[in-house]
Amino acid sequence: MKQIYLFRGLTWPFRYFFSILKRKLGKLDLLRVEVFVVLGNSSHLFVKGRVIEAYKQSRPSDKHNTLHNILATLRRYAGSSVPDARVELRIAGLNKQLVTDEEGVFEGLYDLDEKTSESTKTVQFSLLADEGLKPEVPSITKEILRFQKNYPHGIISDIDDTIIVSKATNIQEKFWLSVSKNAYTRRPLPGVSEFYRLLSANAQYPVFYVSSSDWNLFDLIQDFLKYREIPVGPILLKDRHMDLKNIWKSGGGSHEHKVEKISFLMDFYPNLNFVLLGDSGQHDPEIYAEIISKYKHRIEAVYIRQVGTKDPIREEELNKLLPSNKIVWIKNSTEAIEHAKVYLVH
Repeated sequence: MKQIYLFRGLTWPFRYFFSILKRKLGKLDLLRVEVFVVLGNSSHLFVKGRVIEAYKQSRPSDKHNTLHNILATLRRYAGSSVPDARVELRIAGLNKQLVTDEEGVFEGLYDLDEKTSESTKTVQFSLLADEGLKPEVPSITKEILRFQKNYPHGIISDIDDTIIVSKATNIQEKFWLSVSKNAYTRRPLPGVSEFYRLLSANAQYPVFYVSSSDWNLFDLIQDFLKYREIPVGPILLKDRHMDLKNIWKSGGGSHEHKVEKISFLMDFYPNLNFVLLGDSGQHDPEIYAEIISKYKHRIEAVYIRQVGTKDPIREEELNKLLPSNKIVWIKNSTEAIEHAKVYLVH
């Protein structure tokens, strides 16, 4: 998606000021609040979402042709985000206001008292209809995802070339796959569904997805997971693509955000150990090395799918960080399943 990232980066000032102008003139269409993540623990609530002009997007189908998928991609990226919009959050008597950033994204982390944290199951979001902002619906309610059981482990997984064939190391191939396919026609890596269901005890344990894809692809990734029967879980994607000097790097820019998001999950669920899943095609080994150095005793295993030519020096550096039986370089899901049955699944 690098070409799309470049386009969005170059056109951002125009889209931002055009959105502000439409708002001042009262020309914005109906607006939609899209909620991406609502996470809770014993003391905090974390939410993330965005406000965009409501657009109609047909449901994906394995019968849609290339042209239909290209048009759907353009429609997804052409949607106008709404900066400086106010969203009210309500949860058990707690009322908070969030303001969207330049890309229409809002985010909040709130302290909760013990009673609210344990008893409250949902949170309500409402767009405040000021300056001509017209919400598509008065409010939406989302379930709070909590993981407070004594799970043996949770899972944190990359997406591109870890669960879905993306050709991330080839710009042209990745771009074509991104625009010409949909959630039903994108291909998973063979055996991924079986492997993830094994690791998560058939989706009983929490699974998180962290990727350098941007939030415009949230619905595609979610639909893909459901359609391919891969355990669904919270999805944390890349927030902005403003740094033009990084856009042409592999994977659409800096991957430091993945370290930040994985660290957030480790800190948000301090009693949970994790299995990390990624591939060698981009920066996953280096990212996971940094995570291991910070949270060594909470990493149960690291699975890295080998993409392209083997790099012995890279493998050796990562192998130094954990015992050899916990760093697993795999060629396919069959090897991963065999290892997991011996070392992780009892």
